[in-house]
Amino acid sequence: MSNVKIQGSAGGAGTITLLSPNTDSDLTITLPGVVSTLSDGATITPDFSANSTFTVTLGGNRTMANPTNLIPGQTGSIFIVQDGTGSRTLAWGSYWNFINGTAPTLSTNANSVDRVDYVVRTAGSIHAVFTGNYS
Repeated sequence: MSNVKIQGSAGGAGTITLLSPNTDSDLTITLPGVVSTLSDGATITPDFSANSTFTVTLGGNRTMANPTNLIPGQTGSIFIVQDGTGSRTLAWGSYWNFINGTAPTLSTNANSVDRVDYVVRTAGSIHAVFTGNYS
């Protein structure tokens, strides 16, 4: 039988960790309500075991790399924010599959917000839908 450790806050955000008594294969599940901030850099690499909802503010032209720790069936969102300068671009790793095979063009105004919703189809394929220019 596994031990269960629950951490969280009154808002429902947190994690559930199932501790395996005989192996090092503990399972941690992040509960809804947490938006993790991705580190901005030339290459941005989400860790899908850390969360399913992310935000990043682009400080330059960037690449969203293939995430680590993909779990088929996982769903989530990435909020993409232009910095105060705007006009930043974002290239996408090979796992990201957009409608008609075309990566999206981001909104370019300073501080504009776009969103990519995704479903992990396989360990090497993410179906993604882009929605731009939230106010």
